[in-house]
Amino acid sequence: MRGRAPSRRFEDFGLVNTKAMFENASKGVYAIPAYNFYNLEQLRGIVHGCVETDSPAILQVLRRYLDDRNLTCLIFMVKGVVKSASQKGGDLSLALNLDHGNNLEICKKCVDAGFSSVMIDGSALPYERNVELTKSVVAYAHQYEVCVEGELGGIAGMEERATPEHMFTKPREVESFIKETGVDSLAISIGTVHGPFKSKLENRPVQLRFDILDEVKDRVGEFPLVLHGSSNVPTEYVDIVNQYGGRIEGAKGVSDDQLQTAVRKGIRKANFDTDIKLIFTATARERLAQYPNEFDPKSHLDIAETRLVEYVKNRNRILLATGKASP
Repeated sequence: MRGRAPSRRFEDFGLVNTKAMFENASKGVYAIPAYNFYNLEQLRGIVHGCVETDSPAILQVLRRYLDDRNLTCLIFMVKGVVKSASQKGGDLSLALNLDHGNNLEICKKCVDAGFSSVMIDGSALPYERNVELTKSVVAYAHQYEVCVEGELGGIAGMEERATPEHMFTKPREVESFIKETGVDSLAISIGTVHGPFKSKLENRPVQLRFDILDEVKDRVGEFPLVLHGSSNVPTEYVDIVNQYGGRIEGAKGVSDDQLQTAVRKGIRKANFDTDIKLIFTATARERLAQYPNEFDPKSHLDIAETRLVEYVKNRNRILLATGKASP
């Protein structure tokens, strides 16, 4: 039974849902870049980077940064940037996704506000409760053609530099989870970590569990699989942060080779959050230290936006998503 119609539809904001995006990514063997953003300059940098590479993208907002006051502002800010890109000749496929929603209510609010995709993260719950929660979100979102991303297995957080064995996705659960919930995509845990410390060991690079990815792929075929914690954690920006008063020693990201292998093996969406924060924090620290009399934030926001454009262009190439913007 249909509920009340959302107050806004994602099409009104120039957005698409992820259904056709994933179909195209599967056919073309590439991954859709998914970028978290926190302000206008980040949003513009992401979208303009995608315009320059003719790449599709999923714009993302973390649940913990949303409330009723900024939800309306956010969706209209997205509309403005999407329209601006279109006027400059950027005919992009762009979706807006809630990242790590943790209950039905916040997912409903985002669907009603005009998001075209929502992620419900029940990975910390027992399997049966995760299924129940995810099904409830799917039932609501699908009424309005909004797509849903679920999660099986846990992605360690910023404070945890290791990925405990029990957090890896169990391939035997994936097929039944998809069938029972009706999700449109699924985030799996194969060794990535949220935050700037993605390696299990201080002096070792990230080693993704491709054996898990291979087994999941064997079980579900071309179903859209998602990799959270995909950030590269560029050394040059870590060095800038540490040079100008920060302290994030030992940070390591996912290498380009590992990420591209994951894409070729079936990852169809890769999430980037840490790098977005890192670039802006490094730029602000550097600029404010070098120009102590500067008090206009635009002086470092503009530089950070330009740097972000170049970063996005590079990530789009690594994901093999360049030239794939058309639906």
